[in-house]
Amino acid sequence: MLEYASIHRAAVDTMTQRRDLRDLELMDYEWKIVGQLWDVLKILKDATMFFSRTVPNLATVIPAMDLIDEKLTTYSLDDKYLPAIHAAVGLAKKTLNRYYQLTDHSDMYCIAMILHPHHKLVYFKVVNWENEWIDAAEKLLRDEFERSYLDSSLVESDKDSTVIPSAASVSFVLSPNHVLY
Repeated sequence: MLEYASIHRAAVDTMTQRRDLRDLELMDYEWKIVGQLWDVLKILKDATMFFSRTVPNLATVIPAMDLIDEKLTTYSLDDKYLPAIHAAVGLAKKTLNRYYQLTDHSDMYCIAMILHPHHKLVYFKVVNWENEWIDAAEKLLRDEFERSYLDSSLVESDKDSTVIPSAASVSFVLSPNHVLY
């Protein structure tokens, strides 16, 4: 809507100059806010469009949140934006961080990131996680693997002969010397 209003400013101005719509007319400083909001909110529109056209998975959520946070941080430090925009960006960052912290309550986000072929532990290094956090993430994955799969053995189902591999057959995935980055 902001994009449409900005592009069609002349038409909006003409329409709001009618007596019964005068209260809706935007002043020049308000049009400046509209333009700046359009600029700042673009990252959120892009993220919405991205997640709307694909099936999101856990390994895409964290990088998207990181990108949004990075952009919002940049906007919050940019002097070209009005104080009202800085305040709005601050609130957006606070909301994003509240949701980001919720990912700490689920080990699956961290495990999905490490197991994703593109990310692995390198992602956490690239986004400057502290080494202790990276070590904890790797330990979390190893512990989950040991808890869920280490004691597995080859199991053959009577129905369809599905084979579930033993830990020995998949140990290359998480052997103690295997590097995840």
